[in-house]
Amino acid sequence: QVQLAESGGGLVQPGESLRLSCAASGSFFSINAMNWYRQAPGKQRELVARITNGGGTNYADFVKGRFVISRDNAKNIVYLQMNSLKPEDTAVYYCNALINVGYMYNYWGQGTQVTVSS
Repeated sequence: QVQLAESGGGLVQPGESLRLSCAASGSFFSINAMNWYRQAPGKQRELVARITNGGGTNYADFVKGRFVISRDNAKNIVYLQMNSLKPEDTAVYYCNALINVGYMYNYWGQGTQVTVSS
């Protein structure tokens, strides 16, 4: 049973920073791309950032220059460093990963709330 567990969400003021973590656990062969998505109330879930198993990254335009995605392949953890947070960054942030369990399967974490408010 593979699980993704996010942590690090919370309430911060505009301009502050947060770091999210997502750890993969269970039995699997390898992890391909790891991604962060977010979903604000009344809106569709959207891709925030992606990192390949080789370290290549992609960012949504609305976070470029503010957020940094990274991963520790030895620990099966993906991070999202979020700087200069804005109220519009308020959302539930979800970890997502394409994992080889004998076949490729797309897993999701349970989500962590990020609230940016003064």
